[in-house]
Amino acid sequence: MVAAARAIETHRHDTLARDIYAEHFVLAAPASAGWPVRMQQVPDGDANPLWGRFARYFGLRTRVLDDFLLRSVQPGARQVVLLGAGLDSRAFRLDWPPGCVIFEIDREGVLAFKHKVLDGLSATPKAARVPVPVDLRADWVGALADAGFDPAAPSIWLAEGLLFYLPSAAETYLIDTVDRLSTGGSALAFEVKLDKDLLEYRDSPLYTSTTHQIGIDLLDLFDREPRPDSAGDLGSKGWSTSVRTPFDFTRHHGRGPLPEQNDALAGNRWVFANKPGP
Repeated sequence: MVAAARAIETHRHDTLARDIYAEHFVLAAPASAGWPVRMQQVPDGDANPLWGRFARYFGLRTRVLDDFLLRSVQPGARQVVLLGAGLDSRAFRLDWPPGCVIFEIDREGVLAFKHKVLDGLSATPKAARVPVPVDLRADWVGALADAGFDPAAPSIWLAEGLLFYLPSAAETYLIDTVDRLSTGGSALAFEVKLDKDLLEYRDSPLYTSTTHQIGIDLLDLFDREPRPDSAGDLGSKGWSTSVRTPFDFTRHHGRGPLPEQNDALAGNRWVFANKPGP
């Protein structure tokens, strides 16, 4: 679904982010082969809650996190870790500084599908790319170390659209582990939902349209335990944090979703954290 949103975003005249690989992922998977990858394929266009507003949200998120990664590696950090990388193609489409290594952590089957599509396109990464096929419920720290990650060097971490699918304890463990593996000069970005009750928005257009159009009930996928205050936890460990709403960036870029009634995006926050150097 997010790849389809990135494909649609790529072909907009006022695109926020370009991902030329996204549509190939969508078309290669039997379950999504008939989904739109261009806005012209959506009969009601931007009025469609899923392929209009929700897809634009994912386009905005892609742009904001692209900017975060490229900004964060400039001071000298050269290790980037994508937690739950999925169909992320940033190793192939962003202009990385020399010496960058992109570690992509995800389940073996996800990475195998991704490699099949990219190999078929003869895609070439723009940085050293190291797939780490491991489930985040397993010993991903050991797998990352075996793949060459150096905890003594600054690192940039990204958990895009991941944490609200994890049990609360798993989120806490992940954040604590990133802190433990990060030296001064490291940075982390992640997405959280602040809603106390996700079911409050069950009838929102974003959720109902996703269920009706592609048969995915996102509320069945989200973990509905009370969430930890991960931004606050990082602050107590000495990180500087900034918590922003997606709408902040809509206003900054001049396009993207704005608040509306019964808004499933109301509780979404994007957190940016930096660990000061020695």
